Amino acid sequence: MRAAVKYGALATLGSLVLSALVVAPASNAAGSDTRAAGTHGAGTAAGAGTTTAERYGVALAAERAAAAGITFGTCPKNEMLPPPITCGTVKVPLDYAAPDGRTIALTVSRVRASGKPQDRQGAFVFNPGGPGASSMYFPMAAVMPEWKRIAAAYDIVGYAPRGVGHSAPLSCEDPADFAKAPTQSPRHPSESYKRERIAEAKAYAQGCADRAGAALPFYTSLNNARDLDVLRAALGEQKLTFMGSSYGTYFGALYATLFPSHVRRMVFDSAVDPDPRQIWYRNNLDQSRAFEQRWADFRAWVAKHDKTYHLGTDAAAVQKSYEQVRARVAQEPAGGKVGPGQLQAAMLGAGYYDDYWAMRATALSEFVKGNEQPLIEQASPQPAAAVDNENGNAVYTAVECNDAPWPTDWHVWDRDNTALAARAPFETWDNAWMNLPCAYWPAPRQQPVDVRTWPGQLPPTLILAAERDAATPYPGALELQKRLAGSVLVTERNAGTHGIAGGSNACVNTYVEDYLLTGRTPVRRAECAPHAEPNPVSLDGRSGGRKLPPVV
Repeated sequence: MRAAVKYGALATLGSLVLSALVVAPASNAAGSDTRAAGTHGAGTAAGAGTTTAERYGVALAAERAAAAGITFGTCPKNEMLPPPITCGTVKVPLDYAAPDGRTIALTVSRVRASGKPQDRQGAFVFNPGGPGASSMYFPMAAVMPEWKRIAAAYDIVGYAPRGVGHSAPLSCEDPADFAKAPTQSPRHPSESYKRERIAEAKAYAQGCADRAGAALPFYTSLNNARDLDVLRAALGEQKLTFMGSSYGTYFGALYATLFPSHVRRMVFDSAVDPDPRQIWYRNNLDQSRAFEQRWADFRAWVAKHDKTYHLGTDAAAVQKSYEQVRARVAQEPAGGKVGPGQLQAAMLGAGYYDDYWAMRATALSEFVKGNEQPLIEQASPQPAAAVDNENGNAVYTAVECNDAPWPTDWHVWDRDNTALAARAPFETWDNAWMNLPCAYWPAPRQQPVDVRTWPGQLPPTLILAAERDAATPYPGALELQKRLAGSVLVTERNAGTHGIAGGSNACVNTYVEDYLLTGRTPVRRAECAPHAEPNPVSLDGRSGGRKLPPVV
């Protein structure tokens, strides 16, 4: 199973109850699409990174969307969204250089502000990242304690970006093939295994081209930013109030660069490094390096609670127990479906969210004791999610491959990932295989826009970052702050959960709420102490901790 969370935040809402509704992919000699890439200098003009035709196309599409609005009504059953949430669609051009050509319909969800009409501040739009994740579920957050005051002042709006969910969905292969299990996940792959994965990457890239056809080049971060401006207009907003998590921070930053005068308030939660040199090959190498440290954090926590888990009294001993589990499922997959690949994907979740630590540690502990069921429940592919997972991975691949040049020589990938895996074996090669279709991508590549604004172009914006976040390493937040004049950075020190707004840290939530409700920010930077570590739990709950949360 190749699907995993990449630049997408599942726990942003502060509750694992909603995370099951989020669809997110598992996370230099190419040509460039000069029409889509445009100019790449300072990148501060409202049209940076676009041609005149595309700037006109965005303006025209936004004007049409403002006139048409969005007709909200009962949500389709397949969205699984209860009243009072309503749903609608907004049309956007497939190609902004041809606004009178083919259009696609993006699905949108909304719950009205619950406060007094005179206190309403407009629409608050959220994107959870990916690429390939939908926020159609986001209006469900309106009743949560962390979001109730914000939901009183704002319409809470979610949507599925182009290619995602029911928004002209993109597919690159049969979902059943994508979800095949069990699979391997060698830390130090053989040459024959590398050849197999190269062949798979080539076939996957070709599958994307065959299934998407002429539309393939238009799944880009730039178009996601343009679509966001059309959505703003369709919602009747002169200026946008937006929160992006993870990858959502990247195209949010593109939006701020392209449309600075359209920004009202923006929150960047767990920021992607927007340096054009990092998009996307180097960002993925940095991510693999950071996951090694976060995996060590998890193992140290398990060792700290050895009386509960009995996996080892230090991180090295826990690693040894984990390797024993890997070896056993390689020889005999748990439940016939959980091999090393599925085990690795499940443990990767612990690198994203410490809410998963107790669940994953319990699964390992029980497996060692002879009870496979918790691991089977947590790591087995879910047939009902196969279509969504394949769709999310397809959009992830198309956007990242289209966005920027990637090395097209396998020897570059082999050299870089072999060297990195010697120091950071936990995620390096799985990350490389996920992105390898970009080496053989059939569509033109863009040159990334130089995200940047100058003083006075933007109102204050808020950046949130956990210091030990692996999916979007902390230097990315520092880089984004340098590039967005007037932005303010709030750091959760000595913590590593990915996506921290609306979570368990009251300090972070206070800054977010104050900013969204009043526009106030700290002067330049602020710090929050880390949220509490997870409580250890055993399968029967006798360790003194809380009961296991639902399996996701």
